[in-house]
Amino acid sequence: MYYLYILKCADGTLYTGITTNLERRKEEHNSSSLGAKYTRGRRPVKLVFSETFRDRSLASKEESRMKKLSRAEKMILIKLYNSTKAST
Repeated sequence: MYYLYILKCADGTLYTGITTNLERRKEEHNSSSLGAKYTRGRRPVKLVFSETFRDRSLASKEESRMKKLSRAEKMILIKLYNSTKAST
C-alpha cells in the first residue's frame, strides 16, 4: 500500500510526496535528516492530505500529476479532503 501525501510547512508552503508509512514519513520530515531537504528548513510540518494507492506506479503517477497543480488547486483538494474527513 502506498500513500500520496501533502504536508503544510511552518512557512505555509506545501510539500507533496509518496510513502508506504504516513506516520513514519511525517516524523522523518519533522525530526530527522531523512526528511526532504525542502522541509528541513520549514519545520514543523503538518499532514493535510493523503490518498491510498495499491502500488507504487499508481502513486507515482498521481504524485506527478499533483505536483503540476497550482497552489490554489491543491488548497481546494485539501479543503475537500478535510471536510470529508471531518464528516465521517
